[in-house]
Amino acid sequence: MQRQILEFLRRTWTWLKSREPLLLVVCLGFAVSTWAFIEIADEVLEQETQAFDKWVIRSLRKADDPATPLGSAWVQEMGRDLTAFGGVAALVFFTVIVAGYLWIEKKPRVIALLLAAALGGLLLSTLLKHFISRPRPDVVPHLSHVYTSSFPSGHSMLSAVIYLTLGALLASVIPRTILKVYVLSVAILLTILVGLSRIYLGVHYPTDVIAGWIAGLSWALFCWSIARWLQSRNQIEDDEKEPGTS
Repeated sequence: MQRQILEFLRRTWTWLKSREPLLLVVCLGFAVSTWAFIEIADEVLEQETQAFDKWVIRSLRKADDPATPLGSAWVQEMGRDLTAFGGVAALVFFTVIVAGYLWIEKKPRVIALLLAAALGGLLLSTLLKHFISRPRPDVVPHLSHVYTSSFPSGHSMLSAVIYLTLGALLASVIPRTILKVYVLSVAILLTILVGLSRIYLGVHYPTDVIAGWIAGLSWALFCWSIARWLQSRNQIEDDEKEPGTS
């Protein structure tokens, strides 16, 4: 048994040394984010986070009027505008926009991977909500219509799935590094703003949003790893090289 374990460790180390550093970082990120989601889900099911969750939501409303969130009217309107970026219409719109760009760039296999990632993320979010079935917050009136259970936040998870996956796949076909960073930064910012708006509107607990971000990140990293693996096997379009590079 000891010899078999040592042989397994040797082979694992050999495999790791042959991988590119970025792929190893992504694999580590996937493992850590998956573990973090499981831990948060366990705490939520045991209601260990309930006091913290309710405190955060109440702190975002006026003490004498729980139906009114903190901030002026334009802040409240901005919260509703931001949450729309995590809705089905906006996510489909941006997916189609990026798919159109990839079609113009003649990247049909990247488009197929994008659609698979989006549909897979939607299915995963639906299954998680169904099995965990956490009720929506009832400590303050909701400022947005909701139809499903609370954990994880579908807006947060799907915005992470769609925007991070879109950003990663789009960055993979953009030659300039500064543009790659810009695209990924925009994707991360949109994901964060959508999640915060769900808490502000009182339709999700903070742990719902955090779990949604983590689950979406985990799925996006998984899809990126698949894309990188297919690319290494010449089954998906290679990155374009920057001018002057060899």
